[in-house]
Amino acid sequence: MTFQDLKITAPILKALAAEGYTHPTPIQQQAIPILLRKRDLLGCAQTGTGKTAAFAIPILQHLHLDQRRETNRRKIRALVVTPTRELAIQIDESFTAYGRFTSIRNTVIFGGVKQGTQVQALQRGVDVLIATPGRLLDLMNQGIITLKDIEYFVLDEADQMLDMGFIHDIRKIIARLPEQRQSLFFSATLPPESLKLSQKILGNPEKVTIKPEQTTAEKVQQSVYFVEKKSKAKLLVHLLQTEAIDSALVFSRTKHGANKIVKLLGRAGIQSNAIHGNKSQTARQKALSSFKSGQTNVLVATDIAARGIDVEELSHVVNYDLPNVPETYVHRIGRTGRAGASGIALSFCDAEEKAYLRDIQRTINQKIPVADDHPFLGSNTESIAGSQPSTPQANSRTKSTENASVSVKSKKPRHPYWKKRRPQK
Repeated sequence: MTFQDLKITAPILKALAAEGYTHPTPIQQQAIPILLRKRDLLGCAQTGTGKTAAFAIPILQHLHLDQRRETNRRKIRALVVTPTRELAIQIDESFTAYGRFTSIRNTVIFGGVKQGTQVQALQRGVDVLIATPGRLLDLMNQGIITLKDIEYFVLDEADQMLDMGFIHDIRKIIARLPEQRQSLFFSATLPPESLKLSQKILGNPEKVTIKPEQTTAEKVQQSVYFVEKKSKAKLLVHLLQTEAIDSALVFSRTKHGANKIVKLLGRAGIQSNAIHGNKSQTARQKALSSFKSGQTNVLVATDIAARGIDVEELSHVVNYDLPNVPETYVHRIGRTGRAGASGIALSFCDAEEKAYLRDIQRTINQKIPVADDHPFLGSNTESIAGSQPSTPQANSRTKSTENASVSVKSKKPRHPYWKKRRPQK
């Protein structure tokens, strides 16, 4: 099947050809005909399967074929809501690419930057708006944006938005939408919370679920490194210096941890950048552009900031900290197995993370091979890898300095409300 078989209009076909698109992906094959009939859709497909084009192409075609010559400025007729700045920018770029030979205008708004430039773009008039929930509600409350003319509404990465606590914002946005509209709900997974939300958004939707020929866990080469917490930084440096790693996306559990990893790598002469919610949008875009262009080979990210990072031919994902939610692990390693490609995922596991590893292996229904040929096995490795995990108290007997090179004996743990007595006079 080709895009021409899907009855895509000529200007959009020309744009798709310019992008090198020839054959639609399974989600595009099934979703586009439904959306061209202006039916509501509940779509479920893994990240990297072409969901953006699946909803962007029909929306652009509807707007192109229904050009309205109005004397006033254009009204927002299509709204796409997505969880992160990076993903919003990526979707906006896709709309620009697919609609380049039409007169449709699109723009993107997100928080973390001053609103002036975004407001100016809105005041010039747009047909399609891509937005993160917070900035969208902010501009709505200021009276700059109205949703009364929305004809097409897309909620993208819905499962992630629920995990990130956007449910109240989403409900406020939905309440302001016209009842008569076409609604699209896309999600990589459909947990019960997502299904409940979809029922509030969609009328009587058609459903498309794309099951991959291989699951992410099957097509990505995985291994786990048992290592003491204080030696993780040394292990990461060792792997980056000795293994054939063209590009690595390193996942940290916290923003502070991401910054610390970048500092430790810098001391070892390895250039890297961090990307997380505390970084300005300019810094985040600069870090991402440097990584995509190959100027830096290592990008350290938190899970939230990593949403929307789409890097072709990413060779490695490194789980510096194992996630406590198994599905997050699958999303992480999927960054290196996009569009049918394979990749390599390396995971570090300390004593306190062994329970997370068990949950992950249960979820993906396979045992991750153990890599034991590294020099940082440490004295606790047997207890980490064995049937009995080390207790947090045992693991806290050593305290790592910032460069993870000195082991210091800790004093007896103090009660959290312990106060040093002042000497009596």
